[in-house]
Parts: sequence; structure tokens; C-alpha cells
Amino acid sequence: MSYLRGYDPLAESNNSRLTNIEVFTLKDREIKRAVREGYARIAKQATSYYASRRCCGTDVHEDLSKRIGYTEEELKAAPPESNLGLGCGNPVALASIREGDTVLDLGSGAGFDCFLASYRVGPKGMVIGVDMTSEMVEKARANAMKGNYTNIDFRQGELENMPVADNYIDVVISNCVINLVPDKRRVFKEAFRVLKPGGRLAVSDIVLLKELPDFVKMSTEAYIGCLAGAIMKASYIEAMRSAGFQEIRIVDESSFPIECLIFDAVGPAFINMPKTSPEQLKEVEESISSIKVVAVKPQ
Repeated sequence: MSYLRGYDPLAESNNSRLTNIEVFTLKDREIKRAVREGYARIAKQATSYYASRRCCGTDVHEDLSKRIGYTEEELKAAPPESNLGLGCGNPVALASIREGDTVLDLGSGAGFDCFLASYRVGPKGMVIGVDMTSEMVEKARANAMKGNYTNIDFRQGELENMPVADNYIDVVISNCVINLVPDKRRVFKEAFRVLKPGGRLAVSDIVLLKELPDFVKMSTEAYIGCLAGAIMKASYIEAMRSAGFQEIRIVDESSFPIECLIFDAVGPAFINMPKTSPEQLKEVEESISSIKVVAVKPQ
């Protein structure tokens, strides 16, 4: 059993090898760089934003978190600076986490969902957060140190090649992150790899109900805001199925207000692209949906 597992293209079939080579195009590399830089900026600015919102007596992130499924008790339980308002659901509540579980959070950010999961797994359990942005990992570790969390391990790594052992995890969660990754099939294959037989997957994410307008597809800001990287709902579910998951079930599905999409760390923002009319924004909003999905790795 390996601790760190890198992707070996020689281990794949010829057809699979071609598919994976195609994934790493220049465009995809540029997207990943833009996402990394965007979320690094969010992590760096988050502390100053947290101080300002305390001073002004407002907390937009908390309001948004309540809208997408977090309770007042959960918001108070986690370190305040860990909630950057970047999610689209509450995968911790969705995952039925049990005491003693080992939980993996894909795209853990500043650690918000990891901190909530740590209470559920208890001292006998473990929570691992993986994020590709070093600034986010550093911020999450600082939050853990301040709160004296001893059952959380934050690791830097890409979701297509996660620094996690095979068959090691009881529950995989993710909150509005997989849509940011160009090769979503590879992410689900990695999630399948690290799960124990019988392990569970619980994901909140953004999917498409119809194709997005071109002005959104070409927007870097929309990609960072969890929008331009989204794929059709059927394709998203098929990516899970092709990875080997079974008992795939959409637990909940709802419209997702554009104003909840985050482009910077100073608060919530809506799509603010040049020459964007209210009619265009409405068209975009009608194209996207927030889904909560669960699945199982067979025994």
C-alpha cells in the first residue's frame, strides 16, 4: 500500500492513456493556474476581510452558509476564519459521518468542513484535507493550531493525484470544488481508489442543466467562481459511475443564486463581466443547479 501515489500513464490502456494526455492541454494548465492564483488571493485576503466584518457587525459569509444548509451550531463550532463562503452545500451533514471514521475532504480550503467533520469522527477518528493551493493549506493549518485540533491533517496536492493511501478512507466529502478541476473523471477515480471497500462519497457541487453562454465559458473569473468549469448533470453522474461508484443518488437539487458565487475574498460577488445584461444573467442562473450526491464504493 503506497502512501503517495502518482499517476503512471504506462499503467493505463492505450485508449485511457490518450484520454489522460488530452486532459493536460495548455488551456487546462492555464485554467488550473488561474484557479490556484485566484484561491491563493482569497486565502491571503481572508484575514483582513474577517477583521473588517467583525468591526462592521456584519457577516455575509455566515448568511450565505445558512442559505446553503449549515446550522447556527455548525457555524459557531468551526474557527470563524475557516469559513470563506466558498461552498454550495453542506457535505458533512450529507455524509452520515460516524465516530472513528477517517474522512477525506477534497479541496479543503481554509478547513471549514474538516473542522465540522472532526467533531463527528471524535478522537478515535481522523480527517484529512487536501488542497492544491499552498496558501489555503497554510491557512487551514493555522486555524487548526489556533483551535488545538489534533485529529486533522492538511496536505497539499492535486485532486487528480492525491497524497492519500489506497483503501484508507471511510468517507470522501467535497464542497463545490470538483467543478473547478478540468479532469473530473480522474478526480472520481482517485476518490474511488482511496476509499475502503464499502466507503462512502458525499458531494455538493454545481452542475449544468443546459449549456452556458459563450461569454461565461470564456471567463476566467467565472471559472474561479465555480461556474465555467461545471459540466452537464448527466455527465457528472456518469463520471462517478465510470469510476466504479454504485448506489449513486441525487439527494437534493436546487437553483443556485449567482450572487452566492465567490470571485474574491472581500465578500460575495455576482458575475460582473463587461456588457452583461440582466437578461444574460438570468439565462446563466437558469443554466446551473446545485446538487447533493451520495455514492458507495462496492464491497
